[in-house]
Amino acid sequence: MAATAESVMKPDFGSSRKHFIFTDEHEALRESITNFAIKELAPHAEEWEETTFPDSVFHRMGELGFLGLDKPESYGGQGGDYFSAMVLAEAITNANCGGLAMGIAVQTDMAMPPILAFGTEEQKQEWVVPAIAGTKILCLGITEPDAGSDVKGIKTRAVRDGEDYVINGSKTYITNGHRADVIVLVTKTEVGGTDSGYDGFSLFLVPMDAPGVIREQKLRKMGMHASDTALLAFQDVRVPASAMLGEEGKGFYHIMWELQGERMIGAAGCVAGAQKCFEHTLAYAKEREAFGKAIGHFQVIRHKFAEMATKLESARQLNYVTAWRFANGEYPVREISMAKLHAARVACEVADECIQIHGGAGYMKEYNVERVWRDMRLNRIGAGTDEIMLEVIGRSYGL
Repeated sequence: MAATAESVMKPDFGSSRKHFIFTDEHEALRESITNFAIKELAPHAEEWEETTFPDSVFHRMGELGFLGLDKPESYGGQGGDYFSAMVLAEAITNANCGGLAMGIAVQTDMAMPPILAFGTEEQKQEWVVPAIAGTKILCLGITEPDAGSDVKGIKTRAVRDGEDYVINGSKTYITNGHRADVIVLVTKTEVGGTDSGYDGFSLFLVPMDAPGVIREQKLRKMGMHASDTALLAFQDVRVPASAMLGEEGKGFYHIMWELQGERMIGAAGCVAGAQKCFEHTLAYAKEREAFGKAIGHFQVIRHKFAEMATKLESARQLNYVTAWRFANGEYPVREISMAKLHAARVACEVADECIQIHGGAGYMKEYNVERVWRDMRLNRIGAGTDEIMLEVIGRSYGL
């Protein structure tokens, strides 16, 4: 029987169907985190730009179970899957506070995973259990004043002295560095001036109140103002050998593994944050009038939204499919690098275009799009710069 005009399916642009990686339970979790972020966090976003968000946010999120969504129940977590962590990264953007989202991600998806993966039972009980409860705060120490993308250039050194190690060096750009109780610290442990290459690094769990740990400076940044970012010094810091995290000499590989999960979560947050900026700007374009009609009805503006929406959807789908592979036991470093690179670039493009659509208003703090632009820009640098991502992708093809 021939189709009729009435029987042909019409496009439904208003439908919203969850991606196949998410279940109804994930969507209920998304709703819960979104409501929490809107009601308890977003009202303070402006204030925290000036003061940084308080430690009580960790405590509250611990009480609600949001800091251990994909962590084992035996350590106080919720025992969820990897996609529950993706939900948190996306839903927390409703706090309208990029610095807060980053500070929480350091806790849940940067510093905690290597402790769970490589730590002893004692280390997990000492640090993971209270971190999930929100009563202890974690940070991660990789970057140094003279070693960023070139992790091999790290100079912070841990030297064996009897039953202890003595650590000297410095770290910079450390999120949560001024509030953390412990740092997952990347050090060199090779001795005798030898160069063991990537096998000369080890990780340590260093309490931030240990003698010789100096929180030197609270760094001033272009964006992410709500998070604290520290310059740290380590002067003859003595820790027991039991503070080593994972295998001696394998710290580089441990931290490279950690970075893959960090990049995936960062990519998810990028797209979600940019999507919110898109929606905010879309509403503005439907209301703001020029030359007798809403600016969204001008072809030049309409096409800007079409371009942004297409790029956001491409980044979102790349994120989700790559996350599915990662959650199912694969280690798709090439695609993770692509997802991180693409999501960060798209997010920055969208934020910039949203400012343009707002015109002069977009340059003002009143509409918050300028803050999204400032916060988003870090994503093309942190957890691996665009240039490093391109290098990883290029080399993966044997070039």
